[in-house]
Amino acid sequence: MLQQVRRPSGSSARGPRAFFGSLVAILVTLVVLAILGGLFVVLEPRTKNADTTADGTGAYSMPTQGSGLYGSGTLGPWQNLLRRISPEDQIRDVLAFDGVFMFGDSIAVQDSAALERLLADRTGDSIAFHDWSGQPASAAVDALEEWSHDYGLPRRIVMAVGTNDIFDPPAFAAQVERALRIAGPNRTVYWVNVYASRTKQPPAVRDADLANSAWINQQLAEAAARHPNLKIIDWAGFLQAQPNRPAEYLRDGVHTSEPLGRSARNELIAEALSTHR
Repeated sequence: MLQQVRRPSGSSARGPRAFFGSLVAILVTLVVLAILGGLFVVLEPRTKNADTTADGTGAYSMPTQGSGLYGSGTLGPWQNLLRRISPEDQIRDVLAFDGVFMFGDSIAVQDSAALERLLADRTGDSIAFHDWSGQPASAAVDALEEWSHDYGLPRRIVMAVGTNDIFDPPAFAAQVERALRIAGPNRTVYWVNVYASRTKQPPAVRDADLANSAWINQQLAEAAARHPNLKIIDWAGFLQAQPNRPAEYLRDGVHTSEPLGRSARNELIAEALSTHR
C-alpha cells in the first residue's frame, strides 16, 4: 500500500505567492529599465530632423537649428564631441625636437593620425595635436594661447580650423589676427582653408555653405597679404580644380573620403611644412 507523502504545512500557499512575487519583481525591473531608456533618449543630443554642423555628420555631428543669419544654420554644442589631444610629454618632446603644433577640428580628428605617420616618414618631423570635433577658430586659438603659456611654441604651427566658422563668418578674421599675435612674427602659421557644401542638406543650405566658405577663405587671403608669416594651404582650391569637383575627395561635402581625400589633404599639409622649413 502506497504511503501518502504529506506536503509540509504552508507550502501550498507559499508556492503561488513566491511565483507572483517573482513576476512582480520582473515587471518592476522592466518598468525601471523602460524609464531609464526613455531618459537616455531625452538626453541624447542628436535629433532626427536637425541640421548638422559643417564640421560633422555621424559620430562627429551635433544638431543645428534654423538657417541662422548666413543660411548655414547656427553652431550647436561641440564640447562633448570626439577629440584628439596630445599628452604633455609628447607636446614637450615636439618642442624639444623643433616639431609642429597642430590645432584642428573633426577633419583633423579623423586625419591627423595618418598625417603624423606621413611626416615621420617624409621629413622626420614630430607633431603634437589639439584636434576637437566641432570647434570654431576661436576655441582653437584659445588652445593655441594656452599651449603658448604652458609650454611655449615651435617655429611651425598648423591651424586646420575654420569650417565651423561658416555659421558666423564675420567673427573669423579677428581670430586669425589673434592667432598671429600669439604666434609672433618669427613663427610660421600654416592655415588650411575651408570647403563646405553638406550633401545631405537642401540646395539653399549647400549654396550658403559654399558662399560662407568663400567668405572665410577671402579673410584668410587678406590676412596673408598683411602677414608674410601666414601661409595658406589651399585645400579649397585643390578640390575646386578636380575634374569631378570634390565628390571623390569628400564623403559628405565636408569630411575627407578615405583614403583618397585624407591622403590628398595630408599631402598638401606635409608639402607646405617641408617647403617652408
